[in-house]
This record gives sequence, C-alpha cells and structure tokens, in this order.
Amino acid sequence: MTDFVQTLVSSITVGSLYALIALGYTMVYGILRFINFAHGDIVVLGAWFSYTLATKFGYVGADAPWYAGLLVLLSSCALCSLIGFIIERFAYRPLRRSPRLNILITAIGVSLLLQNIGIQTWAFGASPRAMPNLWPNRDLIRMTFGSGTVVIGLVDVLILSLSAILMVALQYLVFHTSLGRAMRAISFNADTAALMGIPVDRVVSMTFVLGSALAAAAGFLFVMKYPAALNHPADPAWVLLGLKAFVAAVVGGIGSIRGAVAGGFVIAFVEQFGMFYIGASYRDVYVFGLLVLILLVKPTGILGSPLREKV
Repeated sequence: MTDFVQTLVSSITVGSLYALIALGYTMVYGILRFINFAHGDIVVLGAWFSYTLATKFGYVGADAPWYAGLLVLLSSCALCSLIGFIIERFAYRPLRRSPRLNILITAIGVSLLLQNIGIQTWAFGASPRAMPNLWPNRDLIRMTFGSGTVVIGLVDVLILSLSAILMVALQYLVFHTSLGRAMRAISFNADTAALMGIPVDRVVSMTFVLGSALAAAAGFLFVMKYPAALNHPADPAWVLLGLKAFVAAVVGGIGSIRGAVAGGFVIAFVEQFGMFYIGASYRDVYVFGLLVLILLVKPTGILGSPLREKV
C-alpha cells in the first residue's frame, strides 16, 4: 500500500509537468492545425534560462530568499515568451498559407537551430550543470500506511500547485475572455474570423507567447524536481521529454485543452506504475505503447473530437 501511494504521488507530480508542456502543443495545433516540434526546445530554454538567471542573480547557495524561485520563474517565462513570439513572426507566419509539409519541415529546422545555438560556448555550452537549490526539497508531508511511510516533498507540492494555477488560468482565459473567444474563432476558420474584425496575426502571436510561457514554467519546474538532470540543450533526454508531452497531447485529444491535461496525467500514470510494477528499463515502451493503443482504438484521443472537412 505504501509503494502504491508513493507511486501515485510521483505520477501526479510528473503528470503535471507533462500536462504543462502538452498544452503548448495543443494550443498551436488547435488554432493553426500544425505540430510545433520546436515547442519541446522552448522547454529546454526555460530550464537553461532558469539556471543562467539563478547563477547571475547569485542564488547559488542554500540561503536563497523565498522569492528567488518566483523571480527566476517569471524572468524565464518572459524570455521564452519573447523567443516564442520571434519564432512565430519570422519562421511560421510567412508560411501560414503554405502546405502543411513546409511548416512541418520548418518546425524541425527551428528545433535543430535552437539545439545547435544552445550548445555553443557563448550560449549555454555542451556541459551538463546542476540547478541551484532555490526551493529546498525538504519533506513536507509524511503519512504512515501500514509498515511504511509516504513522503511528499516541498517541490512536489509546489509543482502541483503552480501547475494547477496555470492550467486554471489558461482555462479561464480561453473560455471567459475576449482573447480566448478570438482564439476559438480562429480555430474554426481564420478567414471568417478576420472578416469579423479579429486581428488574426496578433491572436496567433499571443498563442505562441502563452504556450512558450507555459513551456518555460515546465522547464523551470522540471529542473527544480530533477536538479542534476540539466543536460546540454541537444541531449536526447530533452527530445524524449518533448516527445512524451506530444504523446500526452495526442492521447488526450490534440486540440483540446482539457484533453492535454488528461493525457499528461494518463501517460504519467502508465509510465510511473509501469516502472514500479513491471520494470524501469521499459519506461518509454509503456508511453509509446499507449500511444499506439489509443491510435488504434480511439484515434481522436480521450477527449478529442473528429474534425469534419468539406470535400
């Protein structure tokens, strides 16, 4: 019972991170109908910006003030939002009316460009680093189940809390604000939305800015959870993290905000429980096996709906 509850806690924490990243994939797909494969690299930039800012601010010891993490998080989100805006403006907007294949190739090119810039010595470099301990991961909650004890750390609680706040805020923005109404109108038909007076370019740019901010938050929280896992920007582990978040968006129903959140938690549960009860060496097999199963049984995802097109 103790192991089950501890694995459950890990699944919820990891699922929050997957869901945050998956939201960026699903927002862009929901509006523009293409996969932004560079989104995973924005997560990496968020992690590395967090490390760089923390060291520049001098928060390298165990005595960092309580607001240090929040300051680094907001600064990283601002930088990644700017990069997301630049990518949309100069890489994707000129190709908006081009075939989807052209945009897909461009997305892959942008991803490789960010990776190769990131490993340059004048950028982040090719050596791994350890994230400064902005939030000490001390035991916050200890619960006794039978003969064992379940431990929930401070970082786990902060990850779950911040992720929940960001997801609720995004849900409110999309369904209860004028910007959200404009985003949903463009997702149905961009040309008609433009005729109705909606500034399509501005709304699409805001979509990339919001998605990049969520990716930066996920990158920051990831390195707070795994401070020793700050590998160089072109490391395959980062690519795998982005792919799993993309799988989460597809499993939940790409294009659906609630689906992205649900998919993040589903693949985290499958991965974490599979690692504990079957074997850790197959952790990636569980995730991609679930993707194949979902595509066979329900191709639109758990909460997705079929897209009808006129012929």
